[in-house]
Amino acid sequence: MILTTTNYLRSIFISLIFISFQGYATPPPIQLATQFRENIKVEAYFISEKLDGIRAYWDGQQLLSKQGNKFTAPAWFIASFPRQPLDGELWIKRHRFEQVSSIVRTQDYHNQQWQQVKFMIFDMPNNPSIFSKRVEDMQRLVAKIDSPYLKMIKQEKLKTSKALFTKLDQVVTEKGEGLMLHHQDALYKTQRNQYLMKLKKFEDAEATVIDHIPGKGKYKGQLGSLLVTNEEGITFKIGTGFSDQQRRTPPKIGAVITYRYTGKTQKNVPRFASFMRVRVIY
Repeated sequence: MILTTTNYLRSIFISLIFISFQGYATPPPIQLATQFRENIKVEAYFISEKLDGIRAYWDGQQLLSKQGNKFTAPAWFIASFPRQPLDGELWIKRHRFEQVSSIVRTQDYHNQQWQQVKFMIFDMPNNPSIFSKRVEDMQRLVAKIDSPYLKMIKQEKLKTSKALFTKLDQVVTEKGEGLMLHHQDALYKTQRNQYLMKLKKFEDAEATVIDHIPGKGKYKGQLGSLLVTNEEGITFKIGTGFSDQQRRTPPKIGAVITYRYTGKTQKNVPRFASFMRVRVIY
């Protein structure tokens, strides 16, 4: 279905109202990763899977989003969580991003669907130790609490770049997103940290939907492709990655989407761009 100008303006108005309410939240002091760099000593890094979940920060009393908005997790979900801050992902399992996103966005403290969710921790923000020690501390904490809802992302060591990329191939083949590399001697920094890196086969980025291109053939009367503009001001089409439902009710004009791609052309246009999801602000 193609949005009319009236519907487009209405969606923009609603978005502005939503953003104005979100503006009162204060983002938590979280650490951010950088892109993978070549020529590193792989053996000095802990390797973990990059989970396709929702980033969450436990401040000792409540779960917060990256933007600082509170997740309405049921009391029984967080009952045994410690008083100290924890950094992690709200996650169900691989390839279930839409499901976990739907559950954690509900404004219902009694939502039984939270039973499917786990808070998978990967760091302890207030712990002053180096990361290798924080890994040990997280392992002890999770074992002591023994909660079905508080788990730790597996951290392992690999000896060579070949082993690292073999691990990446395995994770991607099993529908995982990629890997995270965290230097054993790194401290937790509430900023982008060069000693915390993400490694994926595909790059991803965000773009704004500016038009719907009608489909042809089997997609006649549905979405054929999205015309989008990315953060660099490049306009291009995305015609793959959509489910049948998304082709019937495509992302609204003005919506910000996440797409993945493999490299860029000489004109800086993303190659093989494929739709992933609509960005949701928490």
